[in-house]
Amino acid sequence: MTSWDGQSRRDVLEPIVSMDRTRIAAILEERKEPAFRMRQIDDAIYIQKVARFSDITTLSKPLRDALTNEPTLTLEPSHTAESKDGTIKVLFKLLDGKEIEAVMIPNKEFRTICVSSQVGCAMKCGFCATGTMGFTRNLTTDEIVDQVLYFERLLLSRGLGEKVTNVVFMGMGEPLQNLEAVLPAVERMNDEHGLGLGARRISISTCGIVPGILKLADYPMQVNLAVSLHAPNDEVRNKIMPVNKAYSIDKLMSACKVYLEKTNRKLFVEYVMLRGINDTPELARELAELLRPFVPLVQVNLIPFHQTFFTWKPTPRSEIERFQEMVLAEGVPCTIRHSAGLDIAAACGQLANQRID
Repeated sequence: MTSWDGQSRRDVLEPIVSMDRTRIAAILEERKEPAFRMRQIDDAIYIQKVARFSDITTLSKPLRDALTNEPTLTLEPSHTAESKDGTIKVLFKLLDGKEIEAVMIPNKEFRTICVSSQVGCAMKCGFCATGTMGFTRNLTTDEIVDQVLYFERLLLSRGLGEKVTNVVFMGMGEPLQNLEAVLPAVERMNDEHGLGLGARRISISTCGIVPGILKLADYPMQVNLAVSLHAPNDEVRNKIMPVNKAYSIDKLMSACKVYLEKTNRKLFVEYVMLRGINDTPELARELAELLRPFVPLVQVNLIPFHQTFFTWKPTPRSEIERFQEMVLAEGVPCTIRHSAGLDIAAACGQLANQRID
């Protein structure tokens, strides 16, 4: 495991160009620049990964000078840690001094970026470290996209020809409470003049915000939806997820049914395994019964619990496997998720702006 200070690795932690698009558009209009200038800027930033406005050589020097004088950074790395398994977690400082974390999980085939959508989180799920921070504010579209852009430039700096392949909105915050910024961010990631990621390579996770799920049901892009369920009945879910008191399992399943009917896309159900809480054989059968009507458009992902600030205990691996077998036996697809970045507190439920060396 290695870590380094944000100022000591210029090749990796160089500042990222970003922009207030409204402000840039106003500058271009004031200077009577042709309409294609914005496209040139987009191509330089998102495709060529140019680090500064002053380095966009397709622009005239006076225009570069005008843009250089604008505040261009939405975030900068203040601490980075690398796991022994290759996972990289970056603590970013935003322009207002607030901090968020994002994670890159590499393997032989994919480079997945786990992005944050809020500073902190208001949901207070009983097993998630981010929930202990409380909610501060939503991230902007630029702040979301810049997390991915940073890792794109990191990969470029390595000279291995690797690119970001997947993005998951599973970092800090509840994405469906910030759709005003999340959906434009998704569109910029997908745009061929943006990051050029396929829509099916982008996943949005939610703890169960029903109005947001219904909005995604009408959303034209084929992004993936992951629902953090973690219990098959209200009695158990109320204990670990306060959101269930607003959106019960009946309401949540009704919204998921609408989503599947309208989109015909697979629904991913996340289920963190808490010893003696939600991991009994009875609950495995209840979970399968709850989700069986959604087969074949449903996939259960069992997630080992990662110890943070809580008294919950993780379910032993053998019991997770038994739970999986019971769900599978009822005809519901079910996998066990591999946990990456545990040694740097980068795994599911561990993000809390910690400086782990």
